[in-house]
Amino acid sequence: MSDNFSSWLLCKAMGWRIDVTVEIPAKFIICLAPHTSNWDFIIGQLYSRAARLKSNFLMKKEWFFWPLGPVFRKLGGIPVFRSKHTSMTDQLAEYAMKSQTFGLTITLEGTRSLNPEWKKGFYYIALKAQIPILLYGLDYEKKVISCTKIIHPSGNIDKDMKEIKLYYKDFKGKHPELFTIGTTD
Repeated sequence: MSDNFSSWLLCKAMGWRIDVTVEIPAKFIICLAPHTSNWDFIIGQLYSRAARLKSNFLMKKEWFFWPLGPVFRKLGGIPVFRSKHTSMTDQLAEYAMKSQTFGLTITLEGTRSLNPEWKKGFYYIALKAQIPILLYGLDYEKKVISCTKIIHPSGNIDKDMKEIKLYYKDFKGKHPELFTIGTTD
């Protein structure tokens, strides 16, 4: 799908606006929230094509069945085997450190269901690899894709997670009842 067609489909046909004020570095992690619908994936893919933004993404291994598996891998999908106790965060951080460019998109909740306990693997990858975290929000109420903040992990995860959660407090997912920032104290 071409960049121009993706942009037309997302912004003209579907009516989304783009509010991205941060510069995209060579290495980054994108935190995407709220994640309440499979539509988030489609919107994200259209945006990344329109913006020419190359980023891999994590997805539970159950989605990598035929014929979707090869398609998701081609789009940059990395299957997550939740039952295996491997150190995926360490492996991804090592890969990021060795690469000239690195982009990884992670949904903070790790599920489309209501989850006040956000995943923190993205933070540890960014901290170990010393790369910034770009905060992308999907607001279905306003039909805006927004990224106006970058976090450079300080090592104080409680302070940084509070800042990240507060950034997302006003975003409305496709199913707002399935999104919460949880506690911030």
